[in-house]
Amino acid sequence: MNDEKTIPDDMDSTREVTLALRAARGGDPVAVNTAFQIVYEDMRALAHARFGRQVAGSTLGATAIVHEAYLKLAGHGDMSWEDRQHFVAVASTAMRQVLVDHARRHLSLKRGGGAPHVALTEADLAAGEQARELVELDDALAQLSARDEQLARLVELRYFGGLTIEETAQALAVSEATVKRNWRKARMFLHRELVGNEDASGAT
Repeated sequence: MNDEKTIPDDMDSTREVTLALRAARGGDPVAVNTAFQIVYEDMRALAHARFGRQVAGSTLGATAIVHEAYLKLAGHGDMSWEDRQHFVAVASTAMRQVLVDHARRHLSLKRGGGAPHVALTEADLAAGEQARELVELDDALAQLSARDEQLARLVELRYFGGLTIEETAQALAVSEATVKRNWRKARMFLHRELVGNEDASGAT
């Protein structure tokens, strides 16, 4: 998890999305699709950068992640997003759910799941490790959320949503200084949780 800017700062795109979302709130059923199309490439680039490899041993690629996330958003029926930052923030939650669901299914199949035993290849092992790390991150975020929901939300926005410090501050309605301070706190907590998991697994 680094501080690099992932989603480009495109003022024209931001304005177009905001206008489309306002139209959606006004009752235009097509407007949310317009907004999604505008940010689709940004979200796909984010998904590719974060999760470009084959996810959880399946054919789930960056495009599929974004597509499944969109289906979650469309199925929810809530078009009350205020602006581009809010839209991408909600999409980040959907992408997290898609990724973790696939990872958990992969680990379940790996443990048995009624499938016949086959020899593991290096790709299988890599996919299994990736799925395990993703599930552990999700579990650690759940622990963080129980302690401080806003810190967990910040990580979700930064890591799964790819929002910048400035965009995260706007989405959470806090100062950039607060985002920077809480980002450090959240990463320290997650590091302790994840390193602890590695030590425990290595001891078994």
